Parts: sequence; C-alpha cells; structure tokens
Amino acid sequence: MFIDIHTHSVMLNDPRQKAISRWTWPEELIRIWDQAGIAKGVVLPLAHPEVGTILQTSENVLDMAAKWPDRIIPFCNLDPRMTPNSAKTNFTPILDHYKSVGCKGVGEMTCNLWWDDDRVLNMLAHIEKSGLPMLFHVAGVDRGTYGLIDQFGMPKLEKVLQMFPKLDLIAHSMGPWSCISGDATPQNWMGYPKGPVTPGGRFPELLRKHRNLWGDISAGSGNNALVRDPEFGWRFMEEFQDQLLFGTDICHPNQETPQVETLNNALNGGHISKTAYEKITHLNAERLLKL
Repeated sequence: MFIDIHTHSVMLNDPRQKAISRWTWPEELIRIWDQAGIAKGVVLPLAHPEVGTILQTSENVLDMAAKWPDRIIPFCNLDPRMTPNSAKTNFTPILDHYKSVGCKGVGEMTCNLWWDDDRVLNMLAHIEKSGLPMLFHVAGVDRGTYGLIDQFGMPKLEKVLQMFPKLDLIAHSMGPWSCISGDATPQNWMGYPKGPVTPGGRFPELLRKHRNLWGDISAGSGNNALVRDPEFGWRFMEEFQDQLLFGTDICHPNQETPQVETLNNALNGGHISKTAYEKITHLNAERLLKL
C-alpha cells in the first residue's frame, strides 16, 4: 500500500481554470492515484503568495476530505505573517481548531522568509506545541523563488531542529535532496545533480543527528536523489527506513509518479528489505500522522 505524503489539488467550480495553467482537481488526483496504486494521500493547502497566483485555504482541503474521506488526508497551512504580521501571534487556537476538524499536519510551508526570522520561530513553537508535523520547502537566498530561506549546508534548518526537538519536520525540495552527496556545492545545491553520490552529504548527516527530521521522497528532487546512484539510494533507504516518506508532489492533471517505480524496483530486485519498503510506502506515514 502507498500513502502519498505530498500532493496538491484544488476544488474549484470555475470554468476559467481550464484556460490557464492549473493544479489538479481532486477527481484528477484520485485518478492518478488509482493508476499508480496509491491508496490515499495528503493534500497540502496553497497558502503563501510566493507559490503562485491560485491560492487555497485549509477549508478548501477540508471540503475535499469531507467528500473523499477514504482517500484525502487534510493538512492545514499557516503563514507566519498572518494576524497581524507579528512575532507574538498566538497560533495555538488556530492549530487546535484544525486538529479538531481532522487536519493531520501543517504545510507545505513555502513562505519566503529565513528559518530564524522571529515570526517563523514563533510559528514553529506553536506547531511544536500542537504535536502536528510540518512539511517544508527550502529556498536559497536568491529572490524569485519560494520556501524557507537557508544558506548552503542548511545551518538555519539545523538551528531549528535543535530549538524544537519535538517538532517533526518533513524535508522536501532540491535544497535538502541535492545535499545527499558530499560533493554538493553552492552552485548546484538548488538543482538536480547527477552522477555518483560521494560520502559526507549534509542531508544524511542531519538525518542521523536529528530524529525529528524526515525525508519526503516526492518530486524530481527526492526521486533524483534516490536514482542518480542506485546502489547508494538503496543503502540510503535501508539506513533511513524509519525517517523516509513516500510522496509524489502531484500538481498537474497528467503527472507521472516515478517514485512508485523506484520503490517497487528496489524491492523486486532484492535491493531493499520488505520491512524498509513497507515503512517508506505507508507505515511511517501512518505512525507520523497517527492514522
């Protein structure tokens, strides 16, 4: 069984959406899941202006989950600048409400602020208190992107991991996954490096040091990290079998899901254990999200 930790879908009754680039509708998402053999998954609200012009409330995702309760797992989303762009905003009542109506996590966190901005730290403290995990996207310092901002080597992420040891943080995007290899550089760490993985990668180091850090294998970033050097990828999945989560990052109506093939080939070829396969495909998500 596969549980998808990372998808995007918007429920809209608006014919204008057919005329522009758009996110999947839930019917399309479920069709993709059915074709790939995915039982259910998380839909992440699109709450931050940096991520696009079509934004989405947590309530929209909750409406989707109410209509497809056996398939869609709702996350809520916050912006550290909301009400009223202060480092003293009390997010706890908001999080308590979303937990009470079924939300299982927070994210995708794509606001373009530094990890250690005082507004971000305040929000993270409240999320840690709530017991919900948070899925995040990492950005570099260049403008014109989205995600929490860090420097090469992700020192700000490590600072947060140390500050909030009870906060489960789910890593996504090119930033962490390019740093699976020790030869990552400031020039390629926001890309999709190819070729053999060398020892000393920063992301594996952080996973070893911080048990509250998880790896979301979705998108080209996660899948590329696992297949660019297959033998390393198999060893990586075995070593971190308790901290990895299957995901696709489905955004578009005809998107492929190569992560399914990556995991199935690893198992069927005898390269990873059935135990690791089952943890990554669904058991870790069930444990983390308390399903």
